[in-house]
Amino acid sequence: MDYLWSPWRYQYVSREAPRECIFCVKAAEQRDAENFVLARARHNFLLLNLYPYTTGHLMIAPYRHVATLAQADAETLEEMIRLAQLAEAALDEVYRPKGFNVGMNIGECAGAGVAGHIHMHVLPRWPADSNFLTTIGETRVLPEDLGTTYRRLLPPLAAHAPRFELDLKAPRAS
Repeated sequence: MDYLWSPWRYQYVSREAPRECIFCVKAAEQRDAENFVLARARHNFLLLNLYPYTTGHLMIAPYRHVATLAQADAETLEEMIRLAQLAEAALDEVYRPKGFNVGMNIGECAGAGVAGHIHMHVLPRWPADSNFLTTIGETRVLPEDLGTTYRRLLPPLAAHAPRFELDLKAPRAS
């Protein structure tokens, strides 16, 4: 029998469900590097997913706690899409994926892990990046740790931001 060790997952599976919204907490904290917050715009922020499907799995969340698109204002939604454009450009530059998944799960029954706070996922994709480990074993193998992904994405995000008319604040020091 083969074993695939992923001890970092223990922290996730053994902890209590958060009592506070993770997006609201991360938005308010002054620990961007520790929270893997890559960029802050006026209405939304961009961060790495702590439990990614693929290397470079990003999320865009508004600062305002809203559960549906209908509750979000037009400026927030417009900026969210521009941040998705920026994420796509930076991920393309760094990882050269063959495609992308961009989307949202709104509501718990739709698969939202944080059902009360909308957020958009941007995932780079490659041929055959889902295999038997993901499909049957519910295990993902990622070739890069989150800290490395974070450091690799910061420069292209800053460089491409003006192209999408985004005035980004630098990540807050931890």
